[in-house]
Amino acid sequence: MRRVRELLLATTNPGKLREIARGLDGIPIELKTLAEFPGLPIAEETGATFAENARQKALHYAGVTDMVALAEDSGFEVDALNREPGIYSARYLGEDATYAERFADIYRRVREAGVRDRGARFVCALAVASDGKTLFETRATVEGALADAPAGPNGFGYDPIFFY
Repeated sequence: MRRVRELLLATTNPGKLREIARGLDGIPIELKTLAEFPGLPIAEETGATFAENARQKALHYAGVTDMVALAEDSGFEVDALNREPGIYSARYLGEDATYAERFADIYRRVREAGVRDRGARFVCALAVASDGKTLFETRATVEGALADAPAGPNGFGYDPIFFY
């Protein structure tokens, strides 16, 4: 197995880049980002699960850069909405929708469903790939609840409506 000196963090989300880089802090490896490879074809996300999408992205970006690539797919699931937005979290209501619009729609749908269950979670699947092979995969969840209302200045994405 070759020694890895560089790792491509295969996401364009600045919040995720910060979180992943923080998690890898202290590891003697040079981190690269997709911004350093302008013009790369964008990976398709056609999987039915977070794990499938993470694997697709890792394999794609490893292939087009000839690097070891780490990719993730993550999202927010609300039990009262049959675990939506789920794998469509980043595109929920369309790619141009603001998070405020997404939050308002989630709250509206939960109210209309008349469901008292406020269970919710963040799901993250991560994959590392190189040379056409998936080298590592993992999946984790953080359980919590849909907050009563958006709150808090920290985080990004769906963080303001998640009560941990």
